[in-house]
This record gives sequence, C-alpha cells and structure tokens, in this order.
Amino acid sequence: MSEWSSADMMNVAAARELRDGDVCLVGVGPPNLAANLARRTHAPNCRLVYESGAIDAKPRRLPLSIGDDDLAATATAVVSVPEMFNYWVGAGRIDVGFLGAAQIDRFGNINTTVIGEHSDPKTRLPGAGGAPEIAAAAGRVIVIVKQSPRTFVEQVDFVTSVGYGPTGRERQAPGAGPTLVITDHGVLEPDPDTNELALTRLHPGVTVEQAREATGWPLKVADSIQKVEPPSEVELTALRRLRDREAVDA
Repeated sequence: MSEWSSADMMNVAAARELRDGDVCLVGVGPPNLAANLARRTHAPNCRLVYESGAIDAKPRRLPLSIGDDDLAATATAVVSVPEMFNYWVGAGRIDVGFLGAAQIDRFGNINTTVIGEHSDPKTRLPGAGGAPEIAAAAGRVIVIVKQSPRTFVEQVDFVTSVGYGPTGRERQAPGAGPTLVITDHGVLEPDPDTNELALTRLHPGVTVEQAREATGWPLKVADSIQKVEPPSEVELTALRRLRDREAVDA
C-alpha cells in the first residue's frame, strides 16, 4: 500500500460520501478535489455542477477554478448565474452541496468573510460566493476543512453561511443543514436533538484526544466511534493523478 497523508484521507473520505447519480454543487479547494475524485472512482455518473453555470461538467483535468474553460467545454449545458441560483439551487435541484470554511462553530455555522470585526478585520477572506444559498437549499451539505482550534471556533467571527444558527435552533431554510463535517482527523455529525456537531468517526491513526485538542470548544464524542477505512490503492492513484492534473477522457 502506498503512503498517504491526513489530507489524502480527508479528501478520500469526502469523495466516498457522494453517491453515483448525485447532483453535486462543487465548491473550490478540497470540495473540488473530492467531487472529481468521486467521479473518477465509485461515482462516474455523479453530476457535477459549478456555480459559474456549468451543468453536468466532466472535467478532463482537475479544474483550477469555477471559471476553468474545461468545465464549459465538457458540460451538458452552461446556464447564466441567475438561472443557476434560481432554477438549480433555490428550487432544490441540488442533492449535495460541498463547501469549505475558514471558520466553523459547534452548530455548523460557516465564516468565509472576515477574521476579526467586520468593520475593521484582521484578515479579509474571499467572501460568500454562492455558499449561503448552497448551505440553505442543498439536500445534503458536506463541509470539508482541516481541523484546528483556529478553524473550529467557539463562535465564528462572521456568519457567512448559516448552519443551525447561534444556538442550533434557528434554522428555517428548506435544506437539511450541514449533514457532515469531514476533516483531517475524522467526521463530525450534528446531534439529532441539539444539532451540535459531535465526533462520530475517526481516521486511521487519530485518537479522540487529538481531535479534541484540534477543536476550539469541548467536543462531544459519539458513544460508539466508527473507524474510517484507509484509502485504497485505486483511490490514491486517482487522487494523485488529479493533483498532477493528468488528463482523462471526459
């Protein structure tokens, strides 16, 4: 078996959550890698949708951004941004929304706007893009982010995309809310009663103590923790070819 990193495990674990035939709206960064990995392995009929307007894109290489020309060249259709958000996202036609985060709190609220006060930020982040609408309306929302106290915070500095609200009780949107948060340590899921994120799965070689140390709040842990299977050789080969931007037939 080839060697693999914690980032490899995070991306593989995220890819495994996509089902063959899912309509998936893909964010930038790790979500982009994970979604394309799924399509190259167990979910070849997964329909990748990008907020730039590419519907059912079949990129031959890992897209560099949502504006990569390979997305338009391999898509079944390219629609306008208003149509994307009104017809596809807002109308509930997205099965899975893959998102990243700069900060996330215990109730799955996401910040990608600023670090510090909004009026005088320490760091200005890329911003919302289409994430708020995706978080509100997708059937399942999966967040992919590396776990550290800097990212997993008691309270986000700014709510860009609502998870379950400040107390876990405020969500009114039609979507299901964040269903999984996949990190380089394991997988967190909302408690069915409180919506607070709890650790339910651990990646190989990671302990509960390490996951707690990487979290900025007292992390709850499920009574029975599942162990995630390590990446297979097929998954690792496909992942590395994606990172190297090797081309495949669309």
